[in-house]
Amino acid sequence: MAKRKKTINNNGKGPKIFRFFTNEVTHFVVGLITAMIALFATVSMISFFFTGAADQSKVEGLSIFHFGTIQGIQNWAGTRGACLSNVLMNEWFGIPTFFLILFLFMVSFRLMRAKYFPLIKNFILCATATIWCSVALSFLLDKFFNDTVVYIGGKHGAMLSGLLSKNLGTFGAFLFLLVTFIIIMIFISSATIPFIRKVFGFGYIKNPKRKNILAKTNDEEEEEEYDDEFSNYTDPEPQVLIEKEDEDDKPFVVVRPADEDAVIPEQKPKLPKNNETSEDFNRDLEELGVYDPTLDLSNYKFPTIDLLKKYDTSDPQIDMTEQNSNKNKITQTLEHFGIKIKSIRATVGPTITLYEIVPEDGVRITKIKNLEDDIAMSLAALGIRIIAPMPGKGTIGIEVPNKEAQIVSMQSIIVSKKFQESNYDLPVALGKTITNEVFMFDLCKMPHLLVAGATGQGKSVGLNAIITSLLYKKHPAELKFVMVDPKMVEFSIYSTIEKHYLAKLPDGDKPIITDFTKVTQTLNSLTKEMDDRYDLLMKAGTRNIKEYNEKFINRRLNPNNGHKFMPYIVVVIDEFGDLIMTAGKEIELPIARIAQKARAVGMHMVIATQRPTTNIITGTIKANFPARVAFRVTSAIDSRTILDMTGANQLIGRGDLLFSQGSDVTRVQCAFVDTPEVDRISKCIGEQRGYPTAFYLPEYVGEDTGNNPGEVDLNNLDPMFDEAARLIVIHQSGSTSLIQRKFSIGYNRAGRLMDQLEAAGIVGPSEGSKARQVMVQDEYQLEQILNGLRK
Repeated sequence: MAKRKKTINNNGKGPKIFRFFTNEVTHFVVGLITAMIALFATVSMISFFFTGAADQSKVEGLSIFHFGTIQGIQNWAGTRGACLSNVLMNEWFGIPTFFLILFLFMVSFRLMRAKYFPLIKNFILCATATIWCSVALSFLLDKFFNDTVVYIGGKHGAMLSGLLSKNLGTFGAFLFLLVTFIIIMIFISSATIPFIRKVFGFGYIKNPKRKNILAKTNDEEEEEEYDDEFSNYTDPEPQVLIEKEDEDDKPFVVVRPADEDAVIPEQKPKLPKNNETSEDFNRDLEELGVYDPTLDLSNYKFPTIDLLKKYDTSDPQIDMTEQNSNKNKITQTLEHFGIKIKSIRATVGPTITLYEIVPEDGVRITKIKNLEDDIAMSLAALGIRIIAPMPGKGTIGIEVPNKEAQIVSMQSIIVSKKFQESNYDLPVALGKTITNEVFMFDLCKMPHLLVAGATGQGKSVGLNAIITSLLYKKHPAELKFVMVDPKMVEFSIYSTIEKHYLAKLPDGDKPIITDFTKVTQTLNSLTKEMDDRYDLLMKAGTRNIKEYNEKFINRRLNPNNGHKFMPYIVVVIDEFGDLIMTAGKEIELPIARIAQKARAVGMHMVIATQRPTTNIITGTIKANFPARVAFRVTSAIDSRTILDMTGANQLIGRGDLLFSQGSDVTRVQCAFVDTPEVDRISKCIGEQRGYPTAFYLPEYVGEDTGNNPGEVDLNNLDPMFDEAARLIVIHQSGSTSLIQRKFSIGYNRAGRLMDQLEAAGIVGPSEGSKARQVMVQDEYQLEQILNGLRK
């Protein structure tokens, strides 16, 4: 009694109402009342199993708080018990309601200090069990005892079970309930995961952190015990790492200094282990910082603006006499043919003026379109282009060349705010529109570009503008070019940037690819680079190069597993027509394959031709190059070949172009960048410290490359010959790439193995790009051949 009094006195501070609620007696009394309510509910629910059928018609529709007596009630807890049990068992959760009653007993025991129960944890467990069991029991009742009218899971369970079955089907609902049960059990018991592993034979993957714990003991039996008990252990002090143990098996503790793994220009920081947790990665990221691919060339300076020539076009004068004259001539010509217009408005560009007219009601658009030649004759213009109607506008556009054309300099494009503030992944600034706006696009979103035009119409200048704009925006670590130049003169000026921006084959003697055989090898090498990059994306669990590189620079990928920072690769091919005429399908097939798949791995193509004919720009090429640039061509047929519409034949030349992406066509005056300007930019880059070599593409050896079978020495077989032979026979596929992929060897060695297999009669001769025929049908026959070779 004295002890109880002491407790009351200790809590006797504060207002009376506060003392009342904190009083131990109050807690005990409330706990006792709670236990009584829980016991009453238990008795009424147990009675429901025996008397519920008789009482149901009398209490149906009544709430728990119904007052008054009902005649003929048989529930052991009377009218109140009958109403309560009906609501709990029928209307609410059914039999699983006992879990809630169990929680009430826990509350009462906690209040009476009879036993301690953590209330929040147990409430969550009891509530979860009530809801899950309610649905599960209703599901089982519906599927196996669907002729009963008893709601063993309550109406709550019946409703949710019905929704699951309707939306997921019987199997889907069962699978959902099974998975949620396993998840609940995982949180209830730590033995669930080991039990599941044991049942399904997954084995046990040892926790990488376990060694830190076991460093405290040398007992092997304790080690096995810790395997299970601490499978989810997390080191509470991540800054202290156990690097190794001394001869006495005592832990050697090393505290990693803050600057131990600072990134240096060689970019060889200490790498995280393969099995590190996200907590370890976060620690490495905090200590080392994000990986910066540009640090290898940390002193690299981008080309300066003064390398580009500045033209005096800061204040272009508009010749109002010319504009008014053209307006009058257009209006008079249309009126001569009975076409009246409401209004006409002019927009003056650097080389073209756009006249937008609004015709009177009832005028057919095709009638104006057919007057294209008549309007051109009245204006004495080199060529006009009628856009009927203007996309997104209720007007008809007539594009008329200016008498005095202005030069759109590359300098004016590079210094523009739009280019300087661009955040495109591969920003290409092509020139200016007819409204004097800088025209830019992201090559990553194109994702490939087809450039065509007649000789001398600005095609080569356009390619230089594309390359120059990328050089002004992207660091050598972020971008590589593969330049193919059959004419041998267009891209030679870029040779000086070989160790900064160019990619080539390992045995390539020239940075610019001019030889036709090297072109084929390079394109096939690019397809291999593409496949290798897709493998890395798959291992990293990413969808594209942007996600992959972001994961890499945040040190989420281990270079020891082959991961690396991926630069964008832009393949620029000039005179594509010559390549097609010379190599045909050998060129077209790898180009089509790259164009179809390479976008996600950061590889993009820009191909140009001066012969836009259907045998050069085939359906396969057009299908994979949705973005197209058309300079002036000589015929409407060539324009349709490039753009699927006429218009390029009406351009005025000297960099005047149409850019098409889908159904949108934009007229642009290409930025002019002269050869001396490109030369200065290349020298500025080339004179800086670069990488030791150009960016090497993967080695590629074709199926038919190697020695003749008669020249193969079967007495000096590759150590991997037997394994390769068995692989080929098992798969019944004579593919060099299969050998290379399965054994992780280079194409040269895989090609030599294939030559030896052919000489041994295991595979047939090369059939171009197709896999070779396998001459051996089973392993028994193969063993006879191998035994013969060993003699």
